[in-house]
Amino acid sequence: MAYRLPSMVWLRAFEAAARHASFTAAAAELGLTQAAVSHQVRSLEAQLGYPLFERLPRRLKLTEMGRAYLTPVRKAFDELSASTAGLFGPVGETALHLRVPVSLAVLWLAPRLPQFCQAYPDIRIRLHSAIWGDALPADRVDIDIRYGHGSWAGFRSELLFRVPSVPVSPIHSSVARPADIQAENLILIMGLEDDWLHLFQRTGLEMPVHRQHVTVDTSMAALELVEAGMGHTIVLRCYAERLIAAKRVRPSFDMELPQENAHYFLFREDDKALKPEVRLFRDWIMDQAADA
Repeated sequence: MAYRLPSMVWLRAFEAAARHASFTAAAAELGLTQAAVSHQVRSLEAQLGYPLFERLPRRLKLTEMGRAYLTPVRKAFDELSASTAGLFGPVGETALHLRVPVSLAVLWLAPRLPQFCQAYPDIRIRLHSAIWGDALPADRVDIDIRYGHGSWAGFRSELLFRVPSVPVSPIHSSVARPADIQAENLILIMGLEDDWLHLFQRTGLEMPVHRQHVTVDTSMAALELVEAGMGHTIVLRCYAERLIAAKRVRPSFDMELPQENAHYFLFREDDKALKPEVRLFRDWIMDQAADA
C-alpha cells in the first residue's frame, strides 16, 4: 500500500516550529538554518494547499488548519517514538519537560531526582517549577504535577500522595504546645491561610488577631523565614522533613493536620498512550511517593 504522506522532514520542521512558535528556535533544535526550516514549512503548506502558520512580527501563530493538523502529526511522532523505543531501546538523548509546584520541586523532588538521572542517563530533564499550575502551556509539558482537589479541565489525574501538614518552629524556639504559639508571630501561606485557624479550633483556642502575621506565596519561603527566626508556619510534612532532620527547624509540637488536597500526576485527556520516557518517570516517582 502506497501512503500519500508529506515529507517526514517537512513534518518535523512543522512540529518543531509549532512547539517553539518560532522558525529560529526550531532551526536551533534541528541543527538547520532559519531559512531552511521556513522553506520546509512553506513546502508543506504548498503541498497541503493551506497555510499552517500566521507569520507575526515576533512569533508564529498556528492557523485553524495548523492547530487541527498538529494533533495527528504529534500523535504519529509519539507512536513512532514509542514503537522505536519499545523495540530497540531509547535512541540518543530524550528531553523530558516537567512542570512541578516550586516547593515540591525544591523540597521533595530535587533531593530524589539524581537517582532517576543516574538510572536513565539518556533522558535529559527540564524542570519548570511553578507557583500556579497554568504558568506554562500544557502542550509544552510532558509531565504535570499539581497540588489540589484532583480535577482539572482537559486532564486525567492520578493520586501521587496525600500527606498531613505540621506546625514548624525555629530550631531554638521554646514553644511546646498550641497555647504557646498564640503569642508568637505566624507565617501564613497564600491559599492555605486557614490552616492556622483549623489548628487553633482543634485545640479549643482562639486565633490570635493582633499579632504580626507574614503571608508568603510558597511553603519554601515560609520555611526560610522560620529558619531565620521570624515566626512559625504550617507546611506539608514532606516539605519539612529534610529541614527537621538537618536541625534547621523543628516541629512545634506533636500534631498533624489532615489535608483534603493532595499532589496529583496529570495526563492530558488527548494522550491515549504515554511516551516511554513519561511512563518511566511516572513509575519511578510513584515508587518515591509511596514513602512520602
